[in-house]
Amino acid sequence: MKLNIVNGNNETVGALELNEQVFGGRVKTDLIWEAVVQQNAAERRGTHATKNRAAVSGSGKKPWRQKGTGRARVGEIRNPLWRKGGTVFGPQPRSYEFDMPKKVHRGALRAALAQKLSDGAVIVVDRLASSDAKTKETAALLKRLGATGKTLVIDVKPEQSFTKSARNIAGVKLVPSAAVTARDVIDTTKVIATREALEKLQEVLGS
Repeated sequence: MKLNIVNGNNETVGALELNEQVFGGRVKTDLIWEAVVQQNAAERRGTHATKNRAAVSGSGKKPWRQKGTGRARVGEIRNPLWRKGGTVFGPQPRSYEFDMPKKVHRGALRAALAQKLSDGAVIVVDRLASSDAKTKETAALLKRLGATGKTLVIDVKPEQSFTKSARNIAGVKLVPSAAVTARDVIDTTKVIATREALEKLQEVLGS
């Protein structure tokens, strides 16, 4: 698998050979799904809470004696069966985070990149840089590269000036190659990666 390498003016300046054993073959969508669910679950706040019979306001006194009144027995007015009583087995604050093996994470990222490569949505550039931290200049650069809609920009170590200017552009997400996830890749229209970043990813995902 060979991809053209372009410069900031979208002119071809070389080619990058990708390993078919890493990015070829069947795309394992089940791994992508599992990785996206795991990342979404880890970001859930989990602050939901309901009041049980110990937390609702009200007396703990027994309303009437147990026998002899002809009425149903009851221990307190905070009884869950009564109006304004406590909630039984209601949601409580919790963490939805769960662990996933590193191999599954890598397999999901490999599958997500393979899907984008097969769709022709990956653009490889020699380097990403901005002369000064100007959003207008960076937006023009991304437009020349064909960035439309949601765009994921991957670099090994993004330059500070480029990062400052790109973070103000709607729909553009800049992520270091060491921190990119399958959700980042699959939730974009275009993926713009530097040659060095793609080579790093191929090295890690192929190991």
